[in-house]
Amino acid sequence: MDNLPSAPTARIGADIGGTFTDVALVDGNGRLAIHKVVSTPPDFGRAVAEVVERLQRDGAVGPETEVIHGTTVATNAILERRGARTALLTTDGFRDVLELRRARAPELYDARYVPPPPLVDRRWRIGLRERIGPEGQVLVPIDEAEVRRVIAFLAAEGVESIAVCLLHSFRNPSHERLIGRILEETAAYTSLSVDLLPVIGEYERTSTTVVNAYIGPVVSRYVLDLAADLRRIAGIGRLQVMQSSGGLMSAARAARQPAQIVESGPAGGVIAGVRLGEVSAARDLICLDMGGTTAKASVIEGGVPTLTSEYEVGSGISLSSQMSKGRGYALKVPVLDIAEVGAGGGSIVTADPLGTILVGPHSAGAVPGPVCYAAGGTHATVTDANVVLGFVNPEAIAGGSRAIHPDLAHRAIRDDVASPLGLSVEAAAHGVFGVATATMARAVKAVTTYRGRDPRDFVLLAFGGNGPIFAAALAESLGMRHVRIPAAAGVFSALGLLEAEEAWHLSQSVFAVSAALDPDDLVRHYRVLERRLLDELAEGETRAVEITWGADVRYAGQGYDLTIPVDRTGAPGDLVARLRETFHATHARAYGHAAESDEIELVNVRVTGRLPRSGAISRATAASGQGASSRSIWLGPRLGRHVAPVLDRADLRMPVMGPVLIEEPDTTTVVPPGWSARLDEQNTIVMEHVA
Repeated sequence: MDNLPSAPTARIGADIGGTFTDVALVDGNGRLAIHKVVSTPPDFGRAVAEVVERLQRDGAVGPETEVIHGTTVATNAILERRGARTALLTTDGFRDVLELRRARAPELYDARYVPPPPLVDRRWRIGLRERIGPEGQVLVPIDEAEVRRVIAFLAAEGVESIAVCLLHSFRNPSHERLIGRILEETAAYTSLSVDLLPVIGEYERTSTTVVNAYIGPVVSRYVLDLAADLRRIAGIGRLQVMQSSGGLMSAARAARQPAQIVESGPAGGVIAGVRLGEVSAARDLICLDMGGTTAKASVIEGGVPTLTSEYEVGSGISLSSQMSKGRGYALKVPVLDIAEVGAGGGSIVTADPLGTILVGPHSAGAVPGPVCYAAGGTHATVTDANVVLGFVNPEAIAGGSRAIHPDLAHRAIRDDVASPLGLSVEAAAHGVFGVATATMARAVKAVTTYRGRDPRDFVLLAFGGNGPIFAAALAESLGMRHVRIPAAAGVFSALGLLEAEEAWHLSQSVFAVSAALDPDDLVRHYRVLERRLLDELAEGETRAVEITWGADVRYAGQGYDLTIPVDRTGAPGDLVARLRETFHATHARAYGHAAESDEIELVNVRVTGRLPRSGAISRATAASGQGASSRSIWLGPRLGRHVAPVLDRADLRMPVMGPVLIEEPDTTTVVPPGWSARLDEQNTIVMEHVA
């Protein structure tokens, strides 16, 4: 097993957002400190390095410190189409798999719908004369001379990265391995499907391998440069990156397998929600993470976050269900099931000619930011509307690091929204608030009602710099009566990075109907993956690795599968029966029905290994502000204007009734009339709808 360095004296969680970068530090004595600084696009890693440099000067970090990083650099490289110049080597006749895609249309009745262009130009998608059969037999041997000619051509074309995905290589990897050995002689970034995703499904496997190659050089430079900066600044030698699945991986692994970190950014908040649920009574949670650029929603059910093995990136807004995909590029890797919409504090607000208020998806970001920052922003944003409504401190936010100019916010809302629609500035600002709330409700429904869950059965856990502002209004719109605002809510995702565990995911295709499965053979498949996983760990690990099993299963004849957990502790002879029972229950929960008499197919087996760690959620405490005051707020035409007390979180030891503002350095919680608020043992604000 892996022998990692001795326990670090300090751990840093660094979560980079489009507007702010959040940093949480747990020192060697278990004390927690948080920092919120403005992000530094396009060099986002610079904000992290600057905070670490400041901490190093203060003596808070040293060479043993571990830095855990959540980043959107992989996603942005795809969204902005600034990945590497990439080629694809595949089997002759399969060069157009990326064009053919799947029989899924996001715009079913739109004959003019145009899918996103492939990440590899057709000129650089090359079919090789080789063939592996479905059972792994060599039908056409690979020609090494042809491979070398093709690689020389691609080098002359200036190709930086090469994806290799041959037909049936998951059954016999010999041809891909030969190409990989030849590519080691070149300077090109190389991505082999047998290393990344040795499973059935030509389009998914090819697309995942191509995405990995496309973003590989960008992500590799980013994480390795950041690791070098941390070593230079403070001698820090351990940088880990959050995976899309909620586990951690080393910077070196992230450089080799960047497809695993495409949804690295939002994952920290979900993991923090899981840990908070473990120490509180709330185990069924809807997480709402609203920052400066986007809002993300996810579900934690029974203390377990929802995972999917199939995801699409580059589709703009992630709202798709299992059966309505096709907007983006397929990734078949473990991903937390997160719905994301372009509604954040920096989302730009406009009024269209039909008299409709539009929020997002474009954002003012960190530069120039909302108009009220007086940093060059010229378009009204959600934050400007919240300043007009009185929900945001009229002097400064982010612990005083960002000054606020209310007059500029009023002018922006007046010019961009109120005047075009013939509304008062307050009415226009409240309209913006309502549209943003409705947009976030779509994200919540995407992970609840669209998945067969009723949001009223859950508690809304709201965090991020803007989540607590909208939490009560969003909950009320969905019929929810219970809201939680965690301590350090504005940097909650950074805390989640400190809670995450190092994780490894391996999968292998089996593809057999359950009636033909021998339980002992199935166990052997899992044991082989377990051995591979342990071999991948660094040598000599003394901590216990927690191993779990999973499987991708479907009804015979279906074109899509569901990932289900597999109990590895039961009797081996009952494994297939347990597999069937779990799949029927999962299918019924996901789609509302199950065909228990139908045959099922096992497509892939999965093994996950995790290294447990202690976290930081229990250390988060109530923040202390500037003392009690009051502020005028506008709650719309129904509730009107109120003078609301402005309290610290610590003032909630006794319950209070809204309207109240709870102001902290990293966020503000709005408690409207009809809601109560109190503080529980975990320093979480507990809000209940009482009227």
